[in-house]
Amino acid sequence: MKNVGSIAALLFVIIVLIGIGLALLISPDFTDTTSHVILIISFIVAIFVAWATKVANQWDRAVVLRLGKFHALRGPGIFFIIPIVDYIPYWIDIRVITTSFKAEKTLTKDTVPVDVDAVLFWKVIDPKKAAIDVSDYYSAISWASQTALRDVIGKTMLSDMLEGREKISELLRNIIDERTEPWGINVISVEVKDVLIPQGLETAMSMQAQAERERQARVILGDSERQIASKFEEAARTYSENPTAFHLRAMNMLYEGLKTNSTIVVVPSSAIETMSLGGLTGTIALTKSIQQDKEKEQRQSGKEGVSDIVY
Repeated sequence: MKNVGSIAALLFVIIVLIGIGLALLISPDFTDTTSHVILIISFIVAIFVAWATKVANQWDRAVVLRLGKFHALRGPGIFFIIPIVDYIPYWIDIRVITTSFKAEKTLTKDTVPVDVDAVLFWKVIDPKKAAIDVSDYYSAISWASQTALRDVIGKTMLSDMLEGREKISELLRNIIDERTEPWGINVISVEVKDVLIPQGLETAMSMQAQAERERQARVILGDSERQIASKFEEAARTYSENPTAFHLRAMNMLYEGLKTNSTIVVVPSSAIETMSLGGLTGTIALTKSIQQDKEKEQRQSGKEGVSDIVY
């Protein structure tokens, strides 16, 4: 379409120059009547050809009507029509087109008002139907999309709408494509961009989700406590059947506690007797031995530490 003017002008100039050349061959000084006729005819033909010349882009199709009746589709590229007899009422774009549409304050199946935004991807596959069977296919597909969206919202629960957008998009595509197929339009896909719910309901749903997470956390914590208690019970049975292992474990725990720098380990005297650590005197001797080893290590490292046992 952008180049049609320059092409028509070029053809006009070429035809006029051809007419002038013929006129010069017949009469170099243009005094002959025949040369005048040739010039007039060439000028009329040039206007006629320039008027009849049309150019369609790669993505355009021209709907040509002849005396009010559909004649043909033309394009892409250059083509010619018969002036006055033919005319082009529509140039149809056959590329993929996007159309945004929305439904505001529409009630879902569970009577919740929502605002839904969506995008429609479609293209014209039959330019003849799009031009003849519907007056304005842009407006028609927009209204068909909005009504289909409202119908789907009214038949869908809010939870399904929030969780199953892909399912709703596919359902919308099928409904809109069925409505627009007689117009020569093919719906490629529908994408639901956003679903907006009232602020109060959004806060309530957020609190519900938070409470559900807290419940799950408490269930997990309780299950962990149960597993820990089960392991302790299993360990108790093992130690009760093997006193030597129990004594070694007790001594290891005490030793690890005493090895820590600046640590005070409080051990009941009854526990010492129960763990059979050799009585209070033996335990104190063990403590002093460990403390001497620690002091030696601290002198080597230039640090001081304190380890005590309180009975």
